[in-house]
Amino acid sequence: MKTLLYTATSRGHVNHGWLDAHHSFSFGNYYDPSRVHFGMLRVLNDDIVQGGMGFGMHPHDNMEIITIPLTGALEHKDSTGGHGVIKQYDVQVMSAGTGLYHSEFNHSKTDFVNLLQIWVFPKEKNITPRYDQKTFLPTERENKLQTVVAPDNQEALYVHQDTWFSLGKYEAGKTTDYSINKKGNGVYLFVIEGSVTVGEQQLGKRDALGIYDTETITITTTSNTEFLLIDVPMN
Repeated sequence: MKTLLYTATSRGHVNHGWLDAHHSFSFGNYYDPSRVHFGMLRVLNDDIVQGGMGFGMHPHDNMEIITIPLTGALEHKDSTGGHGVIKQYDVQVMSAGTGLYHSEFNHSKTDFVNLLQIWVFPKEKNITPRYDQKTFLPTERENKLQTVVAPDNQEALYVHQDTWFSLGKYEAGKTTDYSINKKGNGVYLFVIEGSVTVGEQQLGKRDALGIYDTETITITTTSNTEFLLIDVPMN
């Protein structure tokens, strides 16, 4: 098993007042040649957007874009006609494919929204753009993993890539074994809240660990913890 540590404090950071963003990988004005991607995982942004603010219409193409609000709600519009509000416990998937425009604004005029936006390279280029979202009850991930994004699971949101996203909410002192879904994939473990250990490596809030060249990983929580697992092709 090989690992790459991504500490919370080593992430790129920009604060525009209306937007306070941390970048796990090179994005915008933040560039680190050692942190451009982890396999097919290209972007993991941890954004706080103030009330009434957001991102105006802008283009994307040939990218699978997954948005997970941690608190608050985000309003989305895109050029395919997609329009919705995603809130805590929702997950949104947008396949940019041949190209589209979209906007994202805080749905509240007063309260901030904290969201994870994640980009994964698609398995196939120039597909027809699409948009989908779904609510995933947090009770379904208490001391177990809940698959929220997958190419082969009707209970999850579909993506055009051999990638699986799983959320877990565990009490302290719990151990879970995770089997990688496809040979050659790696796993990016992102701690949302709390702390875990993987082998000898300890991770705290917003720390992450890239894990590859293995078939299984064992995660032990050292406090009440929420985390995201991104099982993604390395090539």
